[in-house]
Amino acid sequence: MVYHRQIEGSSFVDTRGILNFFNSFNMTEVIRVYEISPANTNDIRGWQAHKNEKKWFYCNAGAIIVNLIEIDDFKTPSKTIAAKQFKLEATKPSILEITGGYATAFKAQEENSKLLVFSNFSLEESKNDDFRYALDQWSAMW
Repeated sequence: MVYHRQIEGSSFVDTRGILNFFNSFNMTEVIRVYEISPANTNDIRGWQAHKNEKKWFYCNAGAIIVNLIEIDDFKTPSKTIAAKQFKLEATKPSILEITGGYATAFKAQEENSKLLVFSNFSLEESKNDDFRYALDQWSAMW
């Protein structure tokens, strides 16, 4: 089943600082994690798709726009598929969960933004399930 959903987090604030937490995020499927730090707020990173790999995206600094395309055919996808946009912000903790079947592209909205990515595939498995498309394959709002 192809789907995406947002897992809402919460924050606790006191004199010691801020604690963001995701008590409903079940991490049993996660086997790999990495962080992406965009160089600037001008560049768009994408489109990258996976047929089977599942990922979770968490913006832990700044703000990042993530656009999703549900792929209809991985060899020759339609160019008219509408993008679904999500804004992830460090000040509003949430995790975007995406199953295989989607292409993603993202762009930092603030300098020094960071995106933490969790995956249920090893690096080797991910490389064998990787599909790249030109940035102009689909239009999206940034």
